[in-house]
Amino acid sequence: MKFRFLSKIDTTLFIAIIILISLGLITIFSTSYSSVGTDFLNFKKQFIFSIIGIILMVGASFFDYRALKNYTGLLYIIACLILVAVLFFGISIRGTTGWFNFGFFNFQPSEFVKIVVIIILAKYLSGTRNYLSDLKKIIISGIYVSLPILLILLQPDFGSALVISFIWLSMLFVSGTSKKYIALILFFGLALLAGSWNYALKDYQKDRIIAFVNPQSDPLGSGYNVIQSTIAVGSGNIWGKGLGHGSQSQLNFLPEKHTDFIFAVIAEEMGLIGVALALGLFGIIFYRFFKIVSETQDNFGKLIVLGVSFMIIFHMTVNVGMNMGIMPVTGIPLPLISYGGSSLVSFLIMIGMVQSVYIKGRGYKIEKEED
Repeated sequence: MKFRFLSKIDTTLFIAIIILISLGLITIFSTSYSSVGTDFLNFKKQFIFSIIGIILMVGASFFDYRALKNYTGLLYIIACLILVAVLFFGISIRGTTGWFNFGFFNFQPSEFVKIVVIIILAKYLSGTRNYLSDLKKIIISGIYVSLPILLILLQPDFGSALVISFIWLSMLFVSGTSKKYIALILFFGLALLAGSWNYALKDYQKDRIIAFVNPQSDPLGSGYNVIQSTIAVGSGNIWGKGLGHGSQSQLNFLPEKHTDFIFAVIAEEMGLIGVALALGLFGIIFYRFFKIVSETQDNFGKLIVLGVSFMIIFHMTVNVGMNMGIMPVTGIPLPLISYGGSSLVSFLIMIGMVQSVYIKGRGYKIEKEED
């Protein structure tokens, strides 16, 4: 017996994903060297999570995405409960209580909550687009996302809250919601953000925004990361300094070089060639995503793929922007490249969902045949 499934997956998308993961592993391996010694623990962990994530991606590809409609209520309840639990039993890393500690690894629930949000919004918006007014769609879908966003802000994890908010607005937009309503939401969101300066934002979050506007205001404090990152990006030139030879990364001038600022390491050690490779692979992924959307027959599948697309676009744009000093530092990882098991596995599960849409949404069936 054999499945025809493997001949139906989007191989171009699959290959691009594998190359991006490999690029991330190579870069994390390079950052394992430093002036104070070598430590390959992060590389080993990321390699293990890569294998786990790829297995789950393949499993999600086999799973019929249309069956997810039957579990949205359960998924939503589990997502909210786990976000509540992490506030009481989670550990704090860099001021955010957003991880469960399991010894060998830390689990970040907010990464998987993003998947649930995409599924819930895809079901709701695909089933109501033809008979509910725009205002009702905004209010009801806004209620769905408001509780996870509030619980994530209590951690506080401003970056993940922004990601979910962007997913919500983007999926509203592509589902046909009036542009004027989207503009009004953005206006009130910015007004709320400005008004929260003295009440909701933590001191370190304020420092990040100030450093974004003027890194030189505190070059050895809040502006240090941005300054070192822009130096690393600008020093790579065309070919880079070579793996393991980046002065900013190897001499530990660049903080969080394997997570938030891994793009700066790629730019410094692999130069413009490495940057073009990374961005070109993301370009291929987005092209395949939108190709799948154009060929998918049902709105639920279309919205799942678009939701995943918007999430990856937001992550990539913000991460690259903050590495280049044109976006505030928010702690948002570079998809499939930055170190982090929860982030990597969640992205790969979402890619598997997209592959499932590619198979089922385009009318393909998993069939068996005798050898």
